Amino acid sequence: MENKKYSSYAQIEQELEILRVEREIYYQRVRLGVEKTKESLVPSKTLSFVSNVYKEVFSGTVGTIVKALIPIAINWYINRKRGD
Repeated sequence: MENKKYSSYAQIEQELEILRVEREIYYQRVRLGVEKTKESLVPSKTLSFVSNVYKEVFSGTVGTIVKALIPIAINWYINRKRGD
């Protein structure tokens, strides 16, 4: 920290006001960052993303094949022997 020399109280007040404004700017930046993080973690956006991925995977020929294989895989898992 530098040692400043002031010749009047007005200069000190001006420097304090600058520091207050800088502090408020930094505070608002942090607050905005927190808000953006919260928005990105909102369940509705996550559910929307999962829904879009689901639609993409299960559409078309590949989707038909995957839909047919899921019950087979579930039955295999349920009916497998415990030692395997």
